[in-house]
Amino acid sequence: MTACVLVIDDEKNIRRTLRMVLEGEGYEVDEAGTAEDGIARVVAGGIDLVILDVRLPGMNGLDALEKLRTLDSELPILMISGHASVGEAVRAVQSGATDFFEKPLDRDRVLVCVRNAVSTRRLQLEVTRLRAGLERRFEMIGESPVMQQLYAALEKVAPTTGRVLVTGESGTGKELIARALHRLSPRAEQPFIKVNCAAIPTELIESELFGYERGAFTGAQGRRKGMFELADGGTLFLDEIGDMSASAQAKVLRALQSGEITRVGSEQPIAVDVRVVAATNKDLERAIAEGGFREDLFFRLAVVPLRSPSLRERREDIPALAKSFLEAFCEENGLRPKPVDAAVWERLAQKSWPGNVRELKNVVERMAILSGDRITLDDLPADGKLARAAAAEEATAAPGAVPADAYEADRRLTLREYRDRAERRYIEATLDECEGNVSKAAALLGVERTNLHKKMRALGVER
Repeated sequence: MTACVLVIDDEKNIRRTLRMVLEGEGYEVDEAGTAEDGIARVVAGGIDLVILDVRLPGMNGLDALEKLRTLDSELPILMISGHASVGEAVRAVQSGATDFFEKPLDRDRVLVCVRNAVSTRRLQLEVTRLRAGLERRFEMIGESPVMQQLYAALEKVAPTTGRVLVTGESGTGKELIARALHRLSPRAEQPFIKVNCAAIPTELIESELFGYERGAFTGAQGRRKGMFELADGGTLFLDEIGDMSASAQAKVLRALQSGEITRVGSEQPIAVDVRVVAATNKDLERAIAEGGFREDLFFRLAVVPLRSPSLRERREDIPALAKSFLEAFCEENGLRPKPVDAAVWERLAQKSWPGNVRELKNVVERMAILSGDRITLDDLPADGKLARAAAAEEATAAPGAVPADAYEADRRLTLREYRDRAERRYIEATLDECEGNVSKAAALLGVERTNLHKKMRALGVER
């Protein structure tokens, strides 16, 4: 896209010269003889850069600069003058001028400055666009009573330094809650670092969290900061905290108690200022009773417990969520917005959604891809509950009704073997329904994709 440069100068010869030079470099050029006219052109939109004279009839250039800065704080403005004093030049820079040139203008210097300013402007606009898209991606949607309660809790908790433990079923949006806590906190401009404790191998979790020194272990070629250091001053989100190894739990507890971490291979403590938000879909109190999770770490993390509600608890939010997912998907993939029959929203609101919001999003994206110009009931995927229930029933029926291969030739299966076989068949039936797509199957089963992969490997299930 060609950049448009606005030249504000009361001298026609200056405007004509700048037009010839800039148009020769491929820029569009607009002109104004007064500050008032130039400000009106900027308000109208489409201006990427302004070249503004200091001495103008009526409102002078310095006052116009300050006015333009109130309209658009990021708009690049180059000041020019034939008789400017040092004081005027200083005021221009202090008021936000990108650069200052004296007449007669140096053609090459002006072009270099214009090129750099336009490039910077485009980068700023792209960052703003991406940031807006990121914020929308992590926006919490819903007006149901249970969500209103959650919003109220977030407003109270976010501005504090209290640690938060977010619990809830898989796919309910626990990460969105963590990001909202960060966004509404005084740490919003600092890093938000996410760690999926279930996705990192047990032998690597400590080096990922705390970093390591060169030579700490085979393959450690240099020093590396861990997630705690990277999140210094900001928020560290420990997702799936229930899957963290015992040794890592001990080190995290020590870090929370002391405010210091130690890299693997070092004995030098490093002070960190991190707010920890943890999340899990497991029953940590049960894990504590079974010896799988430290009770003292639980109390350190759960200063403020928050629960992410399941989609079944807020069915009235389903149409708004589905519409948001549909609009975002069409926009991201260059598709025209698709009208949707009202019956589709009603049917979606009636489903049970074991995979919660994640499953709903997958279904909406599937409809957007496979539908025509309008989404109707015919575009809804076939309800796979009956097929899955049939598979589960076959796998878990009474012993007399179990197929012949449910037994070994000369003995009954142990309870563990019987359960594994039932799980394997259930997973295989769901994978068949999803045409081998593990992510979709995980959503339907209500588990994380990484956990489903682990289960498939353990049970010998192939895609």
